Amino acid sequence: MKDERKLQSTEDFPIEEPARQYAFMDRLKASLSVRKLAENREFTMHVETFGCQMNAKDSEKLAGILSYIGYVQTDSEDADIVVYNTCTVRENANTRVYGRIGNLGRLKKKHPGMKIVLCGCMMQEEHVIEKIKKSYRFVDVIFGTHNIYMLAELLYRSETEAGRVIDIQSEATRIVEDLPSVQKYDFKAGVNIMYGCNNFCSYCIVPYVRGRERSRRPVDIIRETEALVANGVKEVMLLGQNVNSYGKTLEPAVSFTELIHEVSLVKGLERIRFMTPHPKDLSEALIEEIAANPKICKHVHLPLQSGSDRLLKRMNRHYTKAQYLSLVDKIKEVMPGAAITTDIIIGFPGETEEDFADTLDVVRRAGFMSAFTFIYSKRSGTPAAEMDGQVPEEVSADRMKRLLACIGEVASEQAERLTGSTVKVLCEEYKPETGCVTGRLDNNLLVHFDGCEALLGTITEVRLDECKGFYYLGTKTSDL
Repeated sequence: MKDERKLQSTEDFPIEEPARQYAFMDRLKASLSVRKLAENREFTMHVETFGCQMNAKDSEKLAGILSYIGYVQTDSEDADIVVYNTCTVRENANTRVYGRIGNLGRLKKKHPGMKIVLCGCMMQEEHVIEKIKKSYRFVDVIFGTHNIYMLAELLYRSETEAGRVIDIQSEATRIVEDLPSVQKYDFKAGVNIMYGCNNFCSYCIVPYVRGRERSRRPVDIIRETEALVANGVKEVMLLGQNVNSYGKTLEPAVSFTELIHEVSLVKGLERIRFMTPHPKDLSEALIEEIAANPKICKHVHLPLQSGSDRLLKRMNRHYTKAQYLSLVDKIKEVMPGAAITTDIIIGFPGETEEDFADTLDVVRRAGFMSAFTFIYSKRSGTPAAEMDGQVPEEVSADRMKRLLACIGEVASEQAERLTGSTVKVLCEEYKPETGCVTGRLDNNLLVHFDGCEALLGTITEVRLDECKGFYYLGTKTSDL
């Protein structure tokens, strides 16, 4: 899909990246500075994220570019520029975004100079672009997942061309490093190690909107991690649609096990997490590296999706119930006490009560610490959308209710085992009205305890006094 207008000549801008984007940022920064003086005020931005950790990381880059230009962040959508970084994994995500865009249109009527930008996964779908063209003519800039780095260039085009700017690229042609970024937290951060997905699970739209797998070079990942640690980051999360596939596109190939070990050697880094592995690619070498490496959190998120072999085959997941449980057993053997969490889909086409019983069986046998659960959402363009046996909503809702009860019971049993123990937690939030600090355990569960704002970003020892199912109440015993 190509923009319907020709780009004005930009011969004075560099061709190489990221120099080209910094040139656009500098041009916009100078222009905004003039407007600030003329209007005697700051100009505000609001970046809203829909979807996964990958989208959240992309939003940090978008906010970084706007911050470099000179915009100040605000929690209000009544801002000078609003960016929606969208998700399209489930149908209700699209519906929600459309409603929010409509509200932006009403705000823009009051503030005609407001700039509205839509980007991300949802924008990679052609029918979405056609709907926005027809029904949301007030949107100024639209682009997808493959050219997030081009925000400044597209804003420049919006300033210099008549009408809206639409730039949707069908595939990614490059990975652009060294762009500005604004982190949500000073003490923890996500680090993209790869983009895209090659798995083509039959229910999933991600490979179609995120493209094929591309891995970043280890040297760039290490350099970014070192810079984050130098600025106070204690914990990084390595991000990818399937981190176990990392490095297959590199020459020479590098495994995820090798990469995570190299990241752990960064001085000053205290914790490493990763999201998300695929069961079909989880190696014994990685399990052993997690077990042996004190910096890697003893938490493995292992998406199950279904416990039924028949449904796993229809989902194109490339493993069986027995193979999945064998992986779980291996993790528990090598890392006693490790937290295993998962994703589960209920109501996949053709799901029977017997299939659902298989899923409940895996939940009980695996002993999940927690789970992200979803009712199947038909996504046009995926094989599953055309499958027979679409499960009625009331049946899926009933099964979801029973699944949540089972997960709650199992997770509570797992969490209760830690009650009374003293653990290390990364202090993440502080509520002055209650004097309560929230910290995250190695296993990703939360604990609330009395403390002060000075604890934020520190790793502290806390005794887990009482288990509340998916979190604890505790008492701080010492600082580390």
